[in-house]
Amino acid sequence: MSKILKVAKPSDYSAWVGQTDPHELITVIDYSKVSPVRHSLNNYGVYGLFLQGKGTDMELVYGTGKYDYSEDTLICVAPGQLGGKEDNGELVNMTGWALLFHPDILQGTALEKEIKNFSFFDYRINEALHMTEEEREVIVGLFRQIENELKFPADAMQNRILVGFINLLLRYAQRFYNRQFISRTVLNNDILARFEKLLKDYFEQDRQLDLGVPTVQYCSEQLNMSSSYLSDVIKRATGQTANHYIKQYVMQLAKNRLVSGMSSSEAAYSLGFDYPQHFSRTFKKITGETPTEYCARRIK
Repeated sequence: MSKILKVAKPSDYSAWVGQTDPHELITVIDYSKVSPVRHSLNNYGVYGLFLQGKGTDMELVYGTGKYDYSEDTLICVAPGQLGGKEDNGELVNMTGWALLFHPDILQGTALEKEIKNFSFFDYRINEALHMTEEEREVIVGLFRQIENELKFPADAMQNRILVGFINLLLRYAQRFYNRQFISRTVLNNDILARFEKLLKDYFEQDRQLDLGVPTVQYCSEQLNMSSSYLSDVIKRATGQTANHYIKQYVMQLAKNRLVSGMSSSEAAYSLGFDYPQHFSRTFKKITGETPTEYCARRIK
């Protein structure tokens, strides 16, 4: 059985690397001050941002994927995720930083709800943020500011200040991810092309008859990426969500079937819908008219 470190609170991880925390809900770790450390495969109950420093060479496991952790890379994890490397007794020298915070520190703040909008927490490890030197300096600067704030005695304002820094850090990470999406236009166009081919092959091979209408989760698994990352790529490439893109693709197929003489029910079942009513609702939502109205207009 794998040796798994349960990180229910930030101090669980801090204690593993030999650091004592002044705050129970948040910690900042400067790996250069605690190295060498043992590996750990972590079951996270907290949010974490891990910034790799120069001179570290290790292979990490996140979810079902493996990743060669290189410098200037930011990895983000959320409660319920598994990541790291199983302890094998080896000591490894690390540089870089880590920020871990418990969801409770966000209670009563706008970020408590907004944090769900930062989709990079659900990205796979191979979709991590690769930063420029200037971007890295910004992130490290914020880590240092949080570290300095934690040196002050706790008062009524401290948690608000800390949440403010977390909020700023996440928004910078989002900005840098947006830059990465733009700089990877060729790669993103390739993902879009593979996505379209996957949908085409799906229906040409009649997989919908057994699997139903394709989902974003199915497509992302077939393309070996997280559903959040696929959704963000499609959104930036087309202006549509991946889910809407799939529905629009399926409804175009539906139009072809209806024009060829199929009834609404026949078209629904041929496209993988379990119920004709669901098909009709989706058709109207995407096209603005019911299948019956569409066919009647085409006949005129």
